[in-house]
Amino acid sequence: MLTDFWVTPPLLAGAAFAAGVLNAIAGGGSFLTLPALVFTGVPPIMANATSALAVSPGYLGSTLGFRAELRELPSAQLGREMAISAAGGVAGALLLLLTPAKVFAGVVPWLLFFATALFAAGPSLARHAGSASHGGSALTKWRIPGLLIAAIYGGYFNGGLGILLMALYSATGESRVHTANALKNLNSLVLSWLSVAAFIMAGAIAWREGLLMMVAATVGGYFGARWSRRLPAQWVRWSVIGTGLVMTVLFFGHRGAS
Repeated sequence: MLTDFWVTPPLLAGAAFAAGVLNAIAGGGSFLTLPALVFTGVPPIMANATSALAVSPGYLGSTLGFRAELRELPSAQLGREMAISAAGGVAGALLLLLTPAKVFAGVVPWLLFFATALFAAGPSLARHAGSASHGGSALTKWRIPGLLIAAIYGGYFNGGLGILLMALYSATGESRVHTANALKNLNSLVLSWLSVAAFIMAGAIAWREGLLMMVAATVGGYFGARWSRRLPAQWVRWSVIGTGLVMTVLFFGHRGAS
């Protein structure tokens, strides 16, 4: 673990900046923020809560970018799904806070592995979900239960949440990709901010590290949005997958050594 004053802030700021870039381009920023916090000495549960705080501002910008698509949807639908996302986000956050620290430390490598596998399988999931959406009426009834499960997962860990939500919306009949993306961003915003609020009330945020990373991630998101038009999408995807695998191996190694 790194505790040197001259090493820790640059490492955390660099990880958060890179996470902001990744989230703006393809997602996967949690693969950087969570490990950076743990490696600098923040306890795993507090690191996960602080990581959620660090990347939370990015969801607002993403949601505002899809205002036109959201205005086309019935307000009752938006209200219902936001309420489900809010409940799931808070439930996931409370589940995290109730998880013993030793248990969560053992689960983190598996969560990272799951999120990496989910990210790698994203295009395939989207294709299968897209084909399922042509007969989506049979799966529409699973939209709300699926959203609740995804929101609980997002409040607990967040990694790979966007892929889960996009697959859910496509599989349950939402054939318009921009509308699915708009709903994904809106509900991610709601559940993320409410889960962070729960973490704040529980005193689970490392504020010095968290505020530094929030600023760096926001700046990274700004530049990531600009760079996204220049970088090859496949190169970015493989970079995220590689990062996730490296972090998974490191966490498994750390767990085995402890």
